[in-house]
Amino acid sequence: MKDFHGIIFAYSAAPELRELVTHRTAASMPIFGRYRVIDFSLSSLMNAGIHDVGVIMQRDYQSLMDHIRNGKSWDMSRKDGGVRLLPPFGMPGYHSGNYFGTMEALNGVGDYIRDIPQKYVVLLLGNMCANLDLNAAGEQHIRSGAPITAICSTHTPPTAQHRYVVGEDGFVKTARFYREGDEEGYTSMEGYIIDKELLVRMMDECAAKNLYRFHRDAISSYLAAGGKMDVYLHEGYYMPIRSVDLYYRANRDMLDSDKRHDLFAPERPIRTRHHSLVSTYYGENAVSSNSLVGDNCRILGTVENSILSSEVVVEEGAHLKDCVIMRRTVIGKGAQLDCVIADKDCVIAPDTALKGNERLPLVIPKSSHI
Repeated sequence: MKDFHGIIFAYSAAPELRELVTHRTAASMPIFGRYRVIDFSLSSLMNAGIHDVGVIMQRDYQSLMDHIRNGKSWDMSRKDGGVRLLPPFGMPGYHSGNYFGTMEALNGVGDYIRDIPQKYVVLLLGNMCANLDLNAAGEQHIRSGAPITAICSTHTPPTAQHRYVVGEDGFVKTARFYREGDEEGYTSMEGYIIDKELLVRMMDECAAKNLYRFHRDAISSYLAAGGKMDVYLHEGYYMPIRSVDLYYRANRDMLDSDKRHDLFAPERPIRTRHHSLVSTYYGENAVSSNSLVGDNCRILGTVENSILSSEVVVEEGAHLKDCVIMRRTVIGKGAQLDCVIADKDCVIAPDTALKGNERLPLVIPKSSHI
């Protein structure tokens, strides 16, 4: 797909993720014990042969830069092109501060967008978990003749979403924004394939009118003027990572083998930055059931229905149930954790009892000592 260029939006902190994004963006959140959320968008582009990719950032992006580095893990370390990390080149003249919307983020790196040599641009969110077949989506975009193809899901996530209603001709006839639950139409994954010429025109029009938002402003105006938009349907696993609840649900989903095999389809591998670590050690009395455990952990207690990242220590007598534990966290002897999300480098004292619930998991901030 030499005529395609990728853009990933990784500037959003998603405040509903609370303590988990104090020092990082949603795209750089650790997930599934081994990955970062942005790995799914990067890998989807890589698997389609799209190696020229810009990642739009704004603040709190040190973690993201440390993870992506030169893009080698996704075959995007190139002399010409490759992955480019894009902090704001300069905020648009009509605003300063945080990005108010996607159009403002695009205008914030407007010079980069205008210099893209490819004909088509693939826009993806950095905070969604899905393994997209962008080869099929790109072929459909060219075949349809529509200047925009919206990437949509056949599933409805448990959060507000945009929806597109398709007419008899197969093109979008109505857009419905911020809807809850199942309604008419398809769930927008907020991913698009768009002709670069149209994208630049949308950016210029929004900048001239002091408009910030991609859907409410640019897409609404385009459809109202009779613009043609196609829909590509993704039938596989999809979960946007916008809140603690959705993050917890996504991790727990990967304990279901069918959902795990769907997301990690062998024909479209998900890559991440590689850490060379030794295997996990399980003590004589250790118990691990229905759990995903990373490398170089030390498990002496009980781990049940949980996801553990690398270098986690679970001491003797400790019991983890329905937990998500990030790197280098230590769970002391006899500690009892139920429905807990522990960020990196936490220390839980011996015999401590912490309990959340599936609807409201307890979150322990990074480097906490409890």
